[in-house]
This record gives sequence, C-alpha cells and structure tokens, in this order.
Amino acid sequence: MTAAVRALGRWFTSPMPLGRIAAFRTLVYLFVAADLVLFTPWVRLHADVPGTLYQPLLIGRLLPLPTPGHLLITALFWVLLAAALLAATGRAPRLLGWLVFALYLEWMLVAMSYGKVDHDRFDLLVALAVLPTVGAARHGDPTRSERAGWALRCTQLAVVATYFLSSWAKFRFGGLEWLTGATMTRAVLRRGTELVEWSTHVPHLLVVVQFLIVAFELTTPVVFLLRGRWYYLQVALMYAFHLMVFAAVTISFVPHLIAMTSFLPLERVRPVRWAARLLRRGTDPAPPLPG
Repeated sequence: MTAAVRALGRWFTSPMPLGRIAAFRTLVYLFVAADLVLFTPWVRLHADVPGTLYQPLLIGRLLPLPTPGHLLITALFWVLLAAALLAATGRAPRLLGWLVFALYLEWMLVAMSYGKVDHDRFDLLVALAVLPTVGAARHGDPTRSERAGWALRCTQLAVVATYFLSSWAKFRFGGLEWLTGATMTRAVLRRGTELVEWSTHVPHLLVVVQFLIVAFELTTPVVFLLRGRWYYLQVALMYAFHLMVFAAVTISFVPHLIAMTSFLPLERVRPVRWAARLLRRGTDPAPPLPG
C-alpha cells in the first residue's frame, strides 16, 4: 500500500516544464478576460434582476456572500477584467492569480445562481485555483518543476472528471432512457444544424450515437496511460468530439477546451520571442535594390 501511495504521489507531482505553466497561465487568464466580454456578458444583466430570484449554489450558501446588485456586479466586472489582463502578463503570479480565482468564482456564482448551471467551467475553475501555487514561470523555460506538474495534473484530472461527471449526471437525471430514448433526437430537432438534420430520418442512428457519447466519456481516463503519438491522438479525439458536437447542435465548451490545453506541450509556445522577432523584421532596413 505504501509503495502504491508513493507511486501515485510521484505521478501526481511528475515534474513538467515551467514554460508550459507560463503559456497555460497566459491562455487561461486571457480567456477569463474574453469570457467577461464575449461569452458571459449577460451576467451583467443580473444587476437589474430582483434579489428574490437569486438562488445561490452550495458555495454561495456556505459563504456569507451578498445578494448580487448593480454595484457589486459592475465592480466585479471591471476589477476582474483588469486583474485577468494583468495576470496574463505573468507578473505577481500568486497575488493576481488568487485574486482572479476568487473574483471569477464569484462571477460564476452570479451567473449560475438563477437556474441554469453549465458544467464546462469546472476544470477551468480548478486551473484558476492551482495556477497561483506554482509561482514565477517564464515562457519557453524548460526547467521542470514538481509544482508545475502538480498544477497541470490537477487540471488534467478535472478535465477527465468533467466527462465522468457528465455521464453520471446523464444516468442520475435521465436513467437508462438517456441511452435508449430520444435524447439526441430532441437535441437535433431543437437546435440541430443542416449537417445533421438528415439523421432523424435514419432509424436508431441517434440511439447508437448516444451509446458512443457515453462510451467516449467513460474511456477518457485512458489518456493517462498513453504515450507518444497515441497520447496526442487521444487528445486530438477529445477536441474532435467537441468540434463535432458544435457542428451538430451548436453547443460549445470553450472553457473546457481551454483547460484541455493542459495536455499539450505549451512550452513550445513562446509569444514574447515571436513578437520580438516580428518587431525586428518590421524595423530592419530593407535590402538595397540591385544595380
């Protein structure tokens, strides 16, 4: 048992490049800023909703958080936007990281405490919670760190847990009928695109799709057992799955897709060096014309 626990601990804290953390951190914080402006700007509309409609989630019930109002939501939006953009630069990674996590958690509580709860932000919140624990990290830095490994592994586990919890929710609320019923047929009829409208006319096809979806979700942990090209093939399949879902029923999982980049070798992404190279090209004098 002790050997197994040690092996699990070594796997959980397997050192990973700090450059991967730097790139992942920049991507996550930039998405938070974009989320406020592009994906969830409707949260600001809750400022004008009567407080009696606010039904806080469990965290909101456990913590002494105020009922959202105009002042709270407006201040939350602007402070979080500024903090996320500053955090994306890599400066003050712990201070700004914890601030962004706390403010974005409150933003999500305001967003999801009026009826609908999206499950595609669970792993993003986990990423925001663990990133501040790593500390300083530079783009392209190949230095391996156990803290970096732990933060990325936590995010990866949250990504896989999102699939598992999704399957559990399907059986919890829909039972076996989610598999054998008309779940996908209703989805296609309600919001299906021209690419999949034909599928409702093929008997049992969408039932087979439902079984394949659950099978895919339950087998995602295999990514932790794969290496090399098979590993990247599995990650590509995960992205392809969401691409097909969006193409079929226009449901996007952008926060989840951002968290999934924790599986990628982001240390190869070096935006500072690339930007400096572009600037040098722009300022270099043109070569003299021949003759």
